[in-house]
Amino acid sequence: MDRIVLGLTEKISINNKEFSAKIDTGARGNSLCKTIASELKLPLLKRKIWIKSSNGMQLRRLVEAEIKIKNLKFKTTFNVTDRSHLRFPVLIGVQTLQNGFLVDPSKNQTISPKAKGLYSKRQ
Repeated sequence: MDRIVLGLTEKISINNKEFSAKIDTGARGNSLCKTIASELKLPLLKRKIWIKSSNGMQLRRLVEAEIKIKNLKFKTTFNVTDRSHLRFPVLIGVQTLQNGFLVDPSKNQTISPKAKGLYSKRQ
């Protein structure tokens, strides 16, 4: 199977809505801003997981969503947290990347100045 090459940032779709995502080979799982989870009405799963972050250990809830990266669509889980202070509302980690993706920093997705810091494309 040919691997799909990603840059350090990519435009992805979650439940058919486009977002800017940080591609992070140092993160095990995926993370999603709680405002997006709420906006998309993603139901919280019963399971919670412990996440080690720069703020120490945090117990986080999980949601499941259908995502599309490049032309590949599949279901995955995200831990939910407040990412409103971060540049990217979505973080994609190794859990997803090992499904046939290759990260090449030279292929970085260009995010337009208008889209920087936005949580979704406003219509």
